[in-house]
Amino acid sequence: MYRYNTGAHTIGISHCNFFSERLYNFTGRGGPGDADPSLDAEYAASLRRTNCTTPTDNTTIVEMDPGSFITFDLSYYHGLLKRQGLFQSDAALITDPAARADVESVAKGPPEVFFQVFARSMMRMGMIEVKTGGDGEIRRHCAVVNN
Repeated sequence: MYRYNTGAHTIGISHCNFFSERLYNFTGRGGPGDADPSLDAEYAASLRRTNCTTPTDNTTIVEMDPGSFITFDLSYYHGLLKRQGLFQSDAALITDPAARADVESVAKGPPEVFFQVFARSMMRMGMIEVKTGGDGEIRRHCAVVNN
């Protein structure tokens, strides 16, 4: 039914340095309002003003699903449709037609459907073969390959 495993960002927080490139000099032109054009301008301004004051801020935390970051619910999808996805991977979900259709379907549907689909996707992810030995590594920081 759904092709994309989304929704995990409905819970949790992020440090600014994991998404701040979307807020500052995104297009390389250097303007103060040079945020990612796929990000709602008011949301970007709010993130810059109240949370992420510099592009390298690694101490400030931000809710991934504003106002609902401790509740596993559909508000993440409603935010995506308003162009308020915190990460570029979130924004990509509404630029791809098939993924957007999934997001819209989940947003309009009952929460129970989302819970069932999410549970199935987590089960599928749990069956992905784990790399062992020299084929993989346990990273000390998830976004960076160990040295």
